[in-house]
Amino acid sequence: MAAGGRGSGRPAKKKSPTKGTGGNKRRSLEGKGATPPAHMRHWHKDKARTERVEREERTGRTTSQRPQTRARRSEDAPEYIGGRNPVLEALRAGVPASAMYVALRIDNDDRVKEAVRLAAERGIALLEVGREKLDRLTEGGIHQGVALQIPPYEYAHPDDLVRIAQEAGEVPLIVALDGVTDPRNLGAIARSATAFGAHGLLVPSRRSAGVTGGAWKTSAGTLATLTVARASNLTSALREYREAGLFVVGLDGEGSVDLEKANLLDGPLVIVVGSEGKGLSRLVAESCDLVVRIPMHAAAESLNAGVAAGVALYEVARHRRR
Repeated sequence: MAAGGRGSGRPAKKKSPTKGTGGNKRRSLEGKGATPPAHMRHWHKDKARTERVEREERTGRTTSQRPQTRARRSEDAPEYIGGRNPVLEALRAGVPASAMYVALRIDNDDRVKEAVRLAAERGIALLEVGREKLDRLTEGGIHQGVALQIPPYEYAHPDDLVRIAQEAGEVPLIVALDGVTDPRNLGAIARSATAFGAHGLLVPSRRSAGVTGGAWKTSAGTLATLTVARASNLTSALREYREAGLFVVGLDGEGSVDLEKANLLDGPLVIVVGSEGKGLSRLVAESCDLVVRIPMHAAAESLNAGVAAGVALYEVARHRRR
């Protein structure tokens, strides 16, 4: 039998006292009190909703109104023209297009019918989509159920603009943009440049508007016939134009000579248009042969870049008709 067992004749070994818990087990059985209300529970969805409402009341802006971070558009991404008149004008002008999107159950008026016919004649793909798709393609712009997809614009070299004038046997007239960042201004300037016989536009590759869907729309199709060149450095391009025998005239409200009194307008010319607010940058102004201003009433501090370019181009055309 095992040693120390019952009947072994030896007294059993006395057990030592068991160590207590110090009352912890008893306290753990006690209740934790009433459940706190929702606004005191950080994990409760009502608390998060309350905080969001209070934050919106403080800022005066709802969650849906928060500025959304838009992905940077790639240069090789297509552009879109929205609206019945702009799409029809673009098709009539022969704007290069790869697809035409038409909303389902659209009200077919004469503009839509003609646009569909022109697109079919040119072999442009016709796609029926929902209006939500058109909203996304035009980035919330007014499309009226119609949008035209334009491939990325292929910019020319600055030297190409002079070559175009020489091949036409005409005195070169080029419009350069300095700090013009609104594509609609670019489109408006393109329209004026086409109307008054300019041979092309020159834009810098950085901090400048490019040939986007907004520019196509505002140009009313004239960008299909007007060449746009891009320069990595605008001041260097202007210097090369001067070396090639062109006069560079800057358009700025701080100019020293009135536009109508400039004596260089009938020669080979580059007109540089600055931004509406800042005018010409310092380096660009120093690269000009002459900086002129458009005389106007003091009540108007400045002109829109597109309007100023139109006035200047008209004055050049008037000088050249003499």
